[in-house]
Amino acid sequence: MSIWIDIARLSAAINVILLLGLGYVWVRNYLQFRSKHTLGLAVFAVLLLAENALALYYYLVDPTLSAWFATEVPAIAWRAMMFLHVLETLALLFLVWVTWD
Repeated sequence: MSIWIDIARLSAAINVILLLGLGYVWVRNYLQFRSKHTLGLAVFAVLLLAENALALYYYLVDPTLSAWFATEVPAIAWRAMMFLHVLETLALLFLVWVTWD
């Protein structure tokens, strides 16, 4: 089961990094253009960043939940969480490509 934990943690960490970059670009664009579209993208980045940072905190730092995740969560649940984090990473990579193009 350790591989699923590691993949979920790595994906959440990559998501945090990607969202920091996207958030920077979208906030900068909002400050320049003042459009609702760029504001919506910036808010989206902040909320998704909060979700991924909280997941990473639970996976790595929180003494109760990190131990529980590492020992008592069934493998099928870890596979599902890992799959969702990886799908999110792929979606964010696409957004980075579109945004920076």
